[in-house]
Amino acid sequence: MSTTKSKSVWPLPVAEPEEVGFSSERLARIRPAMQKYIDKHEVPCMITLVARHGKIVHFEAQGYMDIESKRPVRKDAFFRLWSNSKPIAGVATMLLYEDGLLNLDDPISKFLPTFKNPTLSPVAPGVTVEPTQAAMLPSIPARREITVRDCLRNTTGLAMVSRLPIQVMSKYNDVLIKARLISGPAEKRAKTVREMVENLGSLPLSANPGTEWQYQVGYPVIGTVIEIVSGMTLEKFYRERIFKPLKMKDSSFYLPEGQLDRFTTSYRLQQEGEKWNLILVDRPETSEKVKGPKTWFEAGGDRGGVLTTISDYARFAQMLLNGGELDGVRILGRKTVELMTRNHIGDIPIPMLGNGYGFGMGVEVRIESKGNPLLRSIGSYGWGGAAGTRYFADPKEDFFVICFTQLMGRGMIPGGDYVQEMERLVYQALI
Repeated sequence: MSTTKSKSVWPLPVAEPEEVGFSSERLARIRPAMQKYIDKHEVPCMITLVARHGKIVHFEAQGYMDIESKRPVRKDAFFRLWSNSKPIAGVATMLLYEDGLLNLDDPISKFLPTFKNPTLSPVAPGVTVEPTQAAMLPSIPARREITVRDCLRNTTGLAMVSRLPIQVMSKYNDVLIKARLISGPAEKRAKTVREMVENLGSLPLSANPGTEWQYQVGYPVIGTVIEIVSGMTLEKFYRERIFKPLKMKDSSFYLPEGQLDRFTTSYRLQQEGEKWNLILVDRPETSEKVKGPKTWFEAGGDRGGVLTTISDYARFAQMLLNGGELDGVRILGRKTVELMTRNHIGDIPIPMLGNGYGFGMGVEVRIESKGNPLLRSIGSYGWGGAAGTRYFADPKEDFFVICFTQLMGRGMIPGGDYVQEMERLVYQALI
């Protein structure tokens, strides 16, 4: 990347790598490493950005907006964040925490009464019920109620279809359909996130709150709580309290009018014989993100979550790395950011991450070098999305990394993982 010294550009100032402790020669290895995934038709595009001490040292765009037309991907392209929306939900919750409108250990029933006095499924871990009693679906009180903290750290214990016995499935069939946990007639399914959440609250839990890590299920709940407490839709709250102050001008749950040419196409990998091909998942022209109805605001990333650009997300990432402030505008207090990015789950295992990781308020947290050591420093945090977006920050080294593509299920890439490769390439470039 050709730059002048500490040049002020959007979204952050730009510096020569050596100014901030990176090797230009080693950072230059990123582009050919990412290109090989594009050349092998394993990803449609790749935009990568690295910033240290508040200055961009690497910003590259490779590949295509869509592989059919081979239009080069734009640096200002829109991407579906999916679960990369979760850190934004974490910040939104911490804003209300600072406002004094909620506490992390408030029970969800304080805002959504259907979550009051939760019961357990007769086959929940730790529950001992005779088979004959289980068939009668006894009411087994949970040890405690679900809290705000549980929703953000993924320890709600909320109902999971794979863990519900047939008796529960039969008794709650209509509720399960309304809660969108099982398929059913469209007219029976919840039309809003709040309706879906209120039905979730009437189901028996699959585990006691605070005892197991269950991904995603609490995020529709916390998004609904944010709306209730703030008196705004999630879209409006994000815009007024996060996007506008940070000048994230291209961030929204739906594509702004007149921006179709900037919206990337989404794909997945499919194996055909010995060959892998990119198969269309979501085309901009027909996407729900364009066509609507533009009313589904879900905090965890369902239906693609927030749409944004890598530049907007870089401003969000830099704000957190700065301890809650960017360009003189303070979003959160420094200690609040520290609280958000600490481990909140103790020793509860996270199967999808493995040893050495905990989870904070919307972000994974590297807590120890248990098991196989990694380059990433203790205290690093971040998260990714289902369509291949990834972000992490290392406060000890004072840098963050973002890589964006639109590939559903990056774990299917044969023989490699661009996220791990990107991490290795950035750390080996430190001087």
